[in-house]
Amino acid sequence: MLSVSDDTRNSEDPAVAPPPTPGREELHVIVAVLTYRRPDDLAALLPELGRQSGHRALAVGDGRVHPATRAEVEVLIVDNDPVAQPSVRRLVEAAGAAYVHEPNPGIAAGRNRALDEALARGADVLVFLDDDERPGPDWLAHLLDTYARTGAGAVVGPVVSEFAVDLDPWMRAGRFFDRRRLPTGTPVTVAATNNLLLDLFMLRRTAIRFDERYGLTGGSDTLFTRRLAMAGVEMVWCDEAVVVDVVPPERCRPEWVLRRARRSGNGWSRTTLTLTQGSLPRVLARVRLSAQGAVRLGGGALRLGAGRVTQRLDWQARGARTLERGRGLLGGAWGRVETEYARPTGTATGDRTPG
Repeated sequence: MLSVSDDTRNSEDPAVAPPPTPGREELHVIVAVLTYRRPDDLAALLPELGRQSGHRALAVGDGRVHPATRAEVEVLIVDNDPVAQPSVRRLVEAAGAAYVHEPNPGIAAGRNRALDEALARGADVLVFLDDDERPGPDWLAHLLDTYARTGAGAVVGPVVSEFAVDLDPWMRAGRFFDRRRLPTGTPVTVAATNNLLLDLFMLRRTAIRFDERYGLTGGSDTLFTRRLAMAGVEMVWCDEAVVVDVVPPERCRPEWVLRRARRSGNGWSRTTLTLTQGSLPRVLARVRLSAQGAVRLGGGALRLGAGRVTQRLDWQARGARTLERGRGLLGGAWGRVETEYARPTGTATGDRTPG
């Protein structure tokens, strides 16, 4: 079932919202999509989400949900434009989904708004998806089945890319858009939010949120999921829950993918330091991250040079990527911040790839 809501905040404190009732007859699932000026993508995505709302979940491992409990699915669109877009709201509500406006710029603020809305509405499960992605026909069913079978606090699915334009040979050789694939049930310790299911009972228990200091730079999803793992929340992989990432032309260029590699390394260093407590451990972490960055700088430069000498495009592309990731790691270890998702107004769109 898709439902419509007004753009109002629930006064209930999400931190004290009650956990799901044992043996309840319906599992309340919210699929949250953050958007920023992509009405065409939303128009393509919303009907697909509507077709996935009738799945029956299995029993969750800790017994909080009855076998064959029906999953009530609500789609929530968080409009992260500083000024609410009436055309987007009309589009969302016409599809029978819920619309809320989060004016505070940055993907972390949008994610926290989705989290607050889900907690205030008493949802059991929150699923994050990007507005420029297209879920497979049984995507949500697979996520829920893995969640039900394993009782994990989070379930992560794969993302595969389709391209709006043909990639040039250098880009194809670099395989920049290849992402990990793992057997279903494999434990993971870090994830992006572009295909992520969260058990809100676990979220209430840990009170972990997205760090809005990372809203402009990317990495808030990396930090969030690393904190979940450190808090003992089990995260598992579901390889059948595939979504397709539609890559626009502006991202099919060498400068974009190399900037992404640099930001990824930078985010990994910054989140590592954020998670490290104590002066001496932080100094040691900086030294370790610096060494990792230096190794990648040297190795990437050697591979890039060898590729040029031998005319191997794959060596050139992958060497350049390794070199840029090393630059990011080294800079992040000593305070440099890479800003990838700046809007014309100086705000941010989103971060989608973990460090």
